[in-house]
Amino acid sequence: MSVPAAARKEAERLRREIARHEHLYYAEAKPVISDYDFDLLLKKLEALEKQYPDLRTLDSPTQRVGGKPVEGFPTHRHAVPMLSLDNTYSTDDLNDWHGRVLKGLRPGDPLEYVVELKIDGVGLALTYEDGLLTTAATRGDGETGEDVTANARTIRSIPMRLHGKAPKLLEVRGEVYVTKKDFQKFNEALRRSGDEAPFANPRNFAAGSLRQKDSHITAQRPLRYFVHSFGRVEGVEIKTHHEFLDACRALHLPVDKNTVLCKNIDIAVKRCLSLQSRRDALDYEADGGVVKVNDIAVQKRLGFTFKSPRWAVAYKFPAAQAVTPILDIEMSVGRTGAVTPVAKLQPVECGGVTISNASLHNFDEIDRLDVRVGDWVVVERAGEVIPKVIKVLSEKRTGDERSVRPPEKCPACGGRIDKGKEEDVIYRCLNPACPAQLEKSLLHFAGREALDIEGMGEAVAQELHTRKLVSDLADVFTLKKSDLLGLEGFKDKKADNLLHAIEAAKSRSLDRFIYSLGIRDVGEKGALLLAERFGTLEKLRNATAEELTAIHEVGPVMSESVVNFFRQPSVKKLLDKFKRLGVEPRPVPRTERPATLAGKTVVFTGELRSFSRAEAERLTRELGGNAVSSVSKNTSFVVAGEDAGSKFRKAQKIGVEIIDELEFRKRAGL
Repeated sequence: MSVPAAARKEAERLRREIARHEHLYYAEAKPVISDYDFDLLLKKLEALEKQYPDLRTLDSPTQRVGGKPVEGFPTHRHAVPMLSLDNTYSTDDLNDWHGRVLKGLRPGDPLEYVVELKIDGVGLALTYEDGLLTTAATRGDGETGEDVTANARTIRSIPMRLHGKAPKLLEVRGEVYVTKKDFQKFNEALRRSGDEAPFANPRNFAAGSLRQKDSHITAQRPLRYFVHSFGRVEGVEIKTHHEFLDACRALHLPVDKNTVLCKNIDIAVKRCLSLQSRRDALDYEADGGVVKVNDIAVQKRLGFTFKSPRWAVAYKFPAAQAVTPILDIEMSVGRTGAVTPVAKLQPVECGGVTISNASLHNFDEIDRLDVRVGDWVVVERAGEVIPKVIKVLSEKRTGDERSVRPPEKCPACGGRIDKGKEEDVIYRCLNPACPAQLEKSLLHFAGREALDIEGMGEAVAQELHTRKLVSDLADVFTLKKSDLLGLEGFKDKKADNLLHAIEAAKSRSLDRFIYSLGIRDVGEKGALLLAERFGTLEKLRNATAEELTAIHEVGPVMSESVVNFFRQPSVKKLLDKFKRLGVEPRPVPRTERPATLAGKTVVFTGELRSFSRAEAERLTRELGGNAVSSVSKNTSFVVAGEDAGSKFRKAQKIGVEIIDELEFRKRAGL
């Protein structure tokens, strides 16, 4: 069907208008029309493209979501590596870094700095060819990431086509993030629906959303994007970093407004401290500032270390702290029966959120801190983890404070409490039918890392137990549609979706099934070791302590826990019930690989980009190496990811070789 000139002209006008309003709303935060009026523009364009399909272009706003779900993401090799930054933790560290920069300068070199916020999100590289977005790739290990173009197109702050005159080729790097407000709103919706467990922090939310296999799901997540650097550019010369950011703004690529040009290091340091003082007022989570040499030619001369640019550094903000009184100390019962004391706080702002609970870990920690009900305490929130009490302000005591002792009975069921062995600091409820344990076990059983039963969140698990629809884990596979339709908020589609998810869970891999059982002392890594060694559930449940301890990294503690777990009559009954209901975990595939790490003892520390810790250690073993958890003089090398901790420092102290993830991949032959 030929397209009338008037229709073609109108489609072009609508695309330009919609792109302008997307930029004003998502990049500038200055909307000039209502959401309703914006939707009308989009519907007009959709109707026009439906009438004349030839009008539909790759950069049309109607194409932000489309296509079938993918099985996996293709890999993408970065033409220019996406390196990580070295960290500093004080103004003295920043000045020391400045001194190293000065040593690398030539006479007459200009030296200004650009200071940006270090947004706590997920790195993403965007490639534009002749102004059109062609590729979006995650950072991965810095050299190779994943192609997530379809999902990136759903992020409305990312332009499908650059505004104005664009370079022939432009690759920008930036951060995918979510605002605090949007994150809180999304998590509240998850809690109300009970479909999924809430996300732990905004960074996890952004990462999980960006790697959804169905772009329609990503489109429902309130993701945003800021540009902070470039990888490649052709057709235009960029002289300074600040000039590059200004060019991005002109192209309608979003740039954080907190970015400023500083004439010298003193101003740059003051700017970092200013950002630190305002971190709680920011719309999004930021864990530091980034200081960059402004002049591109100077950047090139300063060059790189093996893993980081010499011309840029991160200044990490200290952990957020607050002072508040303890109103009460309550006991929480976990899925393994562990009784954990939790401090109920007078609500207080800390790190940009209001906190009312803080972990006290165990009763030994209560004794160490001498924590009492009524005490004023210092609480700390670092890295988006659960806040913890770090200090008691004993000078503020009035004499009315009350000590807390371990309970004699389980606070959830009244069952017997036992501390176990002398070295164990955890008190546990010994009643396997304890309702608190079952509810939490259901959540763990259905969790993403276990059987991944989407739709069985906290509210659903609680209601299933309360209504006595589930009395053990296997009962999940007996649920019928009529059972689910009786739950709050469930209608046909929601019930069908959960039943499909339950059916799919019957054939999850063996390691995930083992992990889902919640065996004490067996985490994801341990479950993978057991699945690889025994191959089937039947062989594992009959394994002896000697067979278990013969596996490297399965020590006597895990071995005893596994044997004791499978020895219980209730567990034997449960596993037989799983089998009758058609639950058949898949064997973990073993890949034959060359022994490139034969004879090497490897320790991993910090956050790895292209592997989980368990995956990296499994790969090491597949390549003939030995992955261990502690550093010693027998360690061949330590692989250090971001935010490496005590293992990194110990390796430095005793002279063990430290390499980064890129070097590990080379030695592994990947």
